[in-house]
Amino acid sequence: MSEKDNLQDADGKKEVEETKAEATPNQEQIETKTEISAPEEVSETAAKETEVVDGVTAEEAHVEEIENSNAEDAEDESNSERHKLEDKDYHAMSMENLVSEFEKLLKNHKIQTISSHVKDIKSEFNSKYSALLEEKKEEFIADGGNIIDFYYSNDTKKSFNSAAKEYKQSINAYYKDREKSLKDNLENRLTIIEEIKGLVGIEENMGETYKHFKELQEKWRNAGPIPRDKYNNAWNTYHHHVERFYDFLHLNRDLRDMDFKHNYEQKLKIIQRAEELAAEENVNHSFRELQVLHKLWKEELGPVGKEHREEIWERFSNATKTIHDKRQDYYADLDKAYEKNLVRKEDIIEKIKTLNTEESNSHNVIQKRIKQLEALREEFFNAGKVPLKQNEATWKKFKDAVREFNRSKNKFYKNLKKDQYANLQQKLELIKVAEDNKESDDFATVTPLMKNIQNQWKTIGHVPRKDSDKIWKQFKNACNHYFDRMHAERKAENQELYDAFDKKKELLDSLKSFEFSDDAKADISKLQEKIKTYKSIGFVPQNKRFIDGKFYKAIDTAFDKLKMDKSKLEMIRFEGRLENLSGGDDTRQLDNEQNFIRKKIDEVKSEINQLENNLQFFSNVKDDNPLVKDVHKNIEKHKASLETWKSKLKRVREMYS
Repeated sequence: MSEKDNLQDADGKKEVEETKAEATPNQEQIETKTEISAPEEVSETAAKETEVVDGVTAEEAHVEEIENSNAEDAEDESNSERHKLEDKDYHAMSMENLVSEFEKLLKNHKIQTISSHVKDIKSEFNSKYSALLEEKKEEFIADGGNIIDFYYSNDTKKSFNSAAKEYKQSINAYYKDREKSLKDNLENRLTIIEEIKGLVGIEENMGETYKHFKELQEKWRNAGPIPRDKYNNAWNTYHHHVERFYDFLHLNRDLRDMDFKHNYEQKLKIIQRAEELAAEENVNHSFRELQVLHKLWKEELGPVGKEHREEIWERFSNATKTIHDKRQDYYADLDKAYEKNLVRKEDIIEKIKTLNTEESNSHNVIQKRIKQLEALREEFFNAGKVPLKQNEATWKKFKDAVREFNRSKNKFYKNLKKDQYANLQQKLELIKVAEDNKESDDFATVTPLMKNIQNQWKTIGHVPRKDSDKIWKQFKNACNHYFDRMHAERKAENQELYDAFDKKKELLDSLKSFEFSDDAKADISKLQEKIKTYKSIGFVPQNKRFIDGKFYKAIDTAFDKLKMDKSKLEMIRFEGRLENLSGGDDTRQLDNEQNFIRKKIDEVKSEINQLENNLQFFSNVKDDNPLVKDVHKNIEKHKASLETWKSKLKRVREMYS
């Protein structure tokens, strides 16, 4: 005689999400200590309802999915807040970002609502840290380390461990505090069931009995959460005895019909909202709200008249199935997208393998490929999720490809370090030579030796970075010490040459501040005097002879500033130059100057002849033509230059006598 207005059977035997089961270690104690206490005949009736309730079989997965989720929320009303948490792509996050997300969850959300997110974060972090650990281990072994001595950690791992420890302590404390509450609530609900059961058959005062029944229903609604695996069984037992009471209540149809009418009206509203949700596009939002509607249907409302039961349940079930099917389609589309992501990731893995097949023969090439690998690694994590059944295999392929690359890289640097160590030994030997000879006074013998080891140093390749600066400073200091001593010795032997250099430098500085007057001849006389003084100072050290070029360049600059005929000025400057070239029995500089002047004379004559020949093309053109005038002007200019060069040649010849 049961009213077929309950949801289908969900007897608590089917396990809910594995994540929650793992997170509730103390719940097992509740399950073993607490059982639904119901008479044998009730259990049999409930068992029949398990098979068919409201015409719905347990095979209807679209309702079972709702029931399982609501059963999970039944342990803690705030548990439903987990649905509000934003789903994030933890796979694409770096280890640092994963730790940051972990810490935000702990800080901003109730501990019982974040378990699925924490599980995903832990899985991603551990996978990535494991890959990093393998890389560091390979590097350690490549450097000659013993695997027994290997240890690695970093600040990110320490922060992760700290967050994981905080989560474990908090979730354990939560379930420990909740254990007694769940047990007490279950016992309270079982007591309510027994009291409702006892109302059947009390006919003396039906009004008072009905009033007591409504009070018990209110107590049931406020009895608090119970263990999830007891949830559906407890509700089925409760509804069974509620139905029995309503069957008994036929003695007072007015009270029963009033409840039936109220329940019918409310359930129609629920159906209407479910049908609206079935038309919405946001399937996850629809599913979450549908859970609430099912909870209201089951927990807040009682049965309706028999003539409406199958009809309204069928409407509600159909709307539920529509949402369920749309959600399944949504996830099917996701699976297709995941398949595309799988193809992308397989392609990235192949690109990483290609990096391994290319020959690596230099540090720069390896560093370039390391950057390419990092880009491919980031691209892999940003490629999105793959089908769950392919996830582990894809991750393994990726790790194997990266591991192979790192082994190849480490092998290269291991061999490179061998070469660098050999280079280090060679440079240490050169340092010993420099150190042994830096105090030597045999400059004639040791100077070529020191220059030779400096050249050898340049030809030897790289050494380990940690030694590079140290040995270079040691070698440079030894060489500098020797050459400083040598230069000091030579300076002492040729002090008069260095004194001459100082005087010439002082004279050069005076030229830079030379003050010109309005008397060009007087200024020329002063400049010529400076030239004479400069020449009389004598020789300077060979490595200081650059000062001659600077001085005569400064003299030319000074003459350029004089206001006088350019040809005369040119000859005056030339006289100064001749003074510098003359002297001694060596006439090579004068010979070179004479040859240079003759060459210039020939060039100018050739230019004049060419210009005069060009005039023949203008035989019928008047002399005042601009082109003709320009050619004549150019000829006169070259003739003046020719006279200057002839004067210079005459003056050079006089210097031989």
